[in-house]
Amino acid sequence: MFDLSPEDITEGSLARALLALAAPLLVQNLVQVVQQVVDLFWLGRLSSAAVAAVGLALPVVALLFAFTITAPYVGTQVLVSQRIGGDDVTAARRTAATGLGLALALGAVGGLVLWAGARPLTELLTLARGGAGGDVTRLATTYLGVIALGLPFAAASDAVEGAFIGWGDSRAPLYVSIATVGTNLALDPVLIFGVGPVPALEVQGAALATIAGYAAGFALALALALRGRNGGMYSRAAARFDHDELRELLDVGAPVAGQSAVRQVVRVLIVAVAFAAGGAAGLAAYTVGARIASIAFIPALGLQQATQSVVGQNLGAERSERARRATYLGVTIAAVGLGIIGVIQWLVPTVIATAFAPELTERALAFSVDYLRILAYGYPAIGVAYIFEAGFNGARRTRTSFVATVLQFWAVRLPIAAGAGVALGVGVGAVFWAVTISNITAAVGLAIYYRYETSSGMLERATERAAAD
Repeated sequence: MFDLSPEDITEGSLARALLALAAPLLVQNLVQVVQQVVDLFWLGRLSSAAVAAVGLALPVVALLFAFTITAPYVGTQVLVSQRIGGDDVTAARRTAATGLGLALALGAVGGLVLWAGARPLTELLTLARGGAGGDVTRLATTYLGVIALGLPFAAASDAVEGAFIGWGDSRAPLYVSIATVGTNLALDPVLIFGVGPVPALEVQGAALATIAGYAAGFALALALALRGRNGGMYSRAAARFDHDELRELLDVGAPVAGQSAVRQVVRVLIVAVAFAAGGAAGLAAYTVGARIASIAFIPALGLQQATQSVVGQNLGAERSERARRATYLGVTIAAVGLGIIGVIQWLVPTVIATAFAPELTERALAFSVDYLRILAYGYPAIGVAYIFEAGFNGARRTRTSFVATVLQFWAVRLPIAAGAGVALGVGVGAVFWAVTISNITAAVGLAIYYRYETSSGMLERATERAAAD
């Protein structure tokens, strides 16, 4: 049912191609989010300080992920998809090998930076030098220092997964994610609370379980690739360093890495704003909302990855009109799916919040309920924005997605959150509304610009470039 050939993607039913490719990716993303939520689930049974500490640490981790993981992952996926669509398997293998090498190098450097900068970053975010951070800063520093060790495994695993998805194989990344999260799930309660001779490591234990999952996932990803899946994605000849291939991969992937970095820098700043506007209760609520929202985003993320591959392969096969139709079909599916999820979240926010973090204080729970309802209004817009970005990315227009994100986060979200939430004294509620307003603004802007660019020949030009490579 989920087996797709290049001909299925470039000649068959677009709806089937999108959904068959997206379904395993949707489950994969669900599994990955479980990895994040499981820490919240167990740490929420320790204290609000533990939840707030992980909330403080995760945007910092995500920022490093943006610099180390995103470029090789997206660059590999887009270029492999176009080359498989154009029936150039040799070039696809060269891209896959280049992406893996780049990911390992960036992961090692990023891990070192994170390990060395954990304490200064958390002190800066909580103003701990002035005495505001306390236990939150100490626990967040511990979490970041351990996570740094697993960054090379996470980066390399994602690069291999990007090659799989570009090939049209979305089941292999699902298997990798199951191995990653299964390891985390098994170790989390043991390392956090202690079992038998294993001591209770609390926040440090959560981080150790996470990096063990990264290592298990990379081991499986490499094993699947080396066993010859998809006719052999890696070869000794493709493993040689190719400067031109690296430059092209970075040309596609670097803007998306920049886009992710822009998002995460603002999210790190928003964490500080939420702490300033609402204290530990506001930060805990923001953390709970962000974790729950990450589950709601799963359909859009899976469909975004599928759309990028479908668009890329169709452009590689010189079928620009199918690429355009695939984007609009994906937009419709994502908007409807996230709209339904938003309605459910709006109706039962208290049940959802207490299920994930039952030890929240009364004030933190009240903030969490408000945030979950405010987030729900913008869920359809998130789906629309993600899929239009996929339409641009599949055409190698990743700089467009980068600019859209800069405007969304720096021109809309941060000014509203900091200006109204702190400067004007509105409180943490302004931070919550800033997120939803920026999501809706991004969706509307991307929709208008995508229609303008496609009517001006963007996809036809992308087809010509793919054919020339």
